[in-house]
Amino acid sequence: MKHWALFLLLAIGCYVWQIEAEFFTSIGQMTDLIYVEKDLVKSLKEYIKAEENKLIEIKSWAEKLDQLTHTSTSDPEGYLGHPVNAYKLMKRLNTDWLKLESLVLQQTSDVFIANLSIQRENFPTDEDESGAAKALLRLQDTYRLDSESISKGRLPGAQHEGTLSVEDCFELGKIAYSDSDYYHTVLWMQQTLKQLEEGEASPITQAEALDYLSYSVYQMGDIHRAVDLTKRLIAIDPTHVRAKTNLHYFKKSLEEEVKSDQTRDEEFYQSQSKKKVYMQPENYLTERDSYEALCRGEGIKMTTQRQRKLFCRYHNNNKHPRLIIAPLKEEDEWDSPHIVRYYEMLSDAEIGKIKELAKPVLARATVRDPKTGVLTVANYRVSKSAWLADDEDPVVSRVNQRIGDVTGLEMETAELLQVANYGVGGQYEPHFDFSRKEEPDAFRELGTGNRLATMLNYMSDVPAGGATVFPDFGAAIYPKKGTAIFWYNLFKSGEGDYRTRHAACPVLVGSKWVSNKWIHERGQEFKRPCGLTEVD
Repeated sequence: MKHWALFLLLAIGCYVWQIEAEFFTSIGQMTDLIYVEKDLVKSLKEYIKAEENKLIEIKSWAEKLDQLTHTSTSDPEGYLGHPVNAYKLMKRLNTDWLKLESLVLQQTSDVFIANLSIQRENFPTDEDESGAAKALLRLQDTYRLDSESISKGRLPGAQHEGTLSVEDCFELGKIAYSDSDYYHTVLWMQQTLKQLEEGEASPITQAEALDYLSYSVYQMGDIHRAVDLTKRLIAIDPTHVRAKTNLHYFKKSLEEEVKSDQTRDEEFYQSQSKKKVYMQPENYLTERDSYEALCRGEGIKMTTQRQRKLFCRYHNNNKHPRLIIAPLKEEDEWDSPHIVRYYEMLSDAEIGKIKELAKPVLARATVRDPKTGVLTVANYRVSKSAWLADDEDPVVSRVNQRIGDVTGLEMETAELLQVANYGVGGQYEPHFDFSRKEEPDAFRELGTGNRLATMLNYMSDVPAGGATVFPDFGAAIYPKKGTAIFWYNLFKSGEGDYRTRHAACPVLVGSKWVSNKWIHERGQEFKRPCGLTEVD
């Protein structure tokens, strides 16, 4: 029976083996881990039940033998004077105790260990854990969330609870520290201390948190507070050698700064120490600030005057045969550059099928290297994607045809339909879809010219975050399942429209699925003729 169980586990393992690493880059693939964990819990419960049955049997033996030995030791000779008792003693010691030994040595954990060993091959890696942690820090920055809110799971739009323990907060701080990210180290070590001071039980000690916190505060330039925190650490653990060394070093650094008059005034230090708030490093880009503000819904430049220029209409693309009977609802999202949204672009059934086709082949999303034109992974794009051809399924062909019908553009030279699923804090930082003049080789291998236009299909609603933003002109467009937005990346002259630089905001809560079609220049000569000026 045990062999059959092991065989079954191996069969299950053959399926699970196909799950790719870097789970944190795709919520869709992370759902597989939920079922892996459920299977492990079931296996663990079966192991516990087997152990309990084993212990019940051993306990029964012990109770029976305890009563028997109590009787036999009260009058050994008299007890053994009965021939049956003498025989049973010989039998017990020669046979029954060996059976008990076999029972005790029985490995009821074999099936569970076998299952765990198979599933472990598909567990998240250190890279996954680190990636998910950094995603939380990215969400914290973008949406300006305090550590307390994240730790308590107070996120907008969240349907399920999710809290962080002292150990979780401590690990987040350590991961930031390993990247020399002292800003986030301070935030999360402070949260660790706060939860410890509130009485949360944990193997993590205040001394451990203070050790990281004091040095990180020093690295942030607040030497006064670093000295205070190190003194507090030594008071808790007088034997802490590194703390004593650091205290001496911090004091010496403080004296040197005072002497050279390079320190900031005392009032600033006191205010910083009281607030325990530190600013982001100065190397943060202005565009990043603008991008993150738009993600939070701040700085959107939609005015009443601009709104008056935006309309809704039924769109049949000049009475296209397939759109006369069933025109699409078209809504202006922005006037210049012109961005439109199409409603009911994809049905729920089509979305389900596209997800089904894409999920098994999702791989870490790539970008084209501007110098070589080669696709490569980039830290500023956190998602997984798959490319689907027309012949993959009639649904893909039908969706591509619909894009051609709606836009009036040639689809033969367009790229394959790209499907993307964003993971924990999934994002795509500001970028251009088209290649600039300094990137002449970006699409050379395709032989279809530059990316003329983009059709972006939203295949899921996103409870919080996940907007598509355009920092140059201050627009934020939010996902609505089944809709699609469309814009031109190039002017009619073929020059790039640099205003279309855009970004996918980090997903705060939920899972974001999109598919996009990049439409190229070749084949559009008569469908979108050249303009008379460079910016027509």
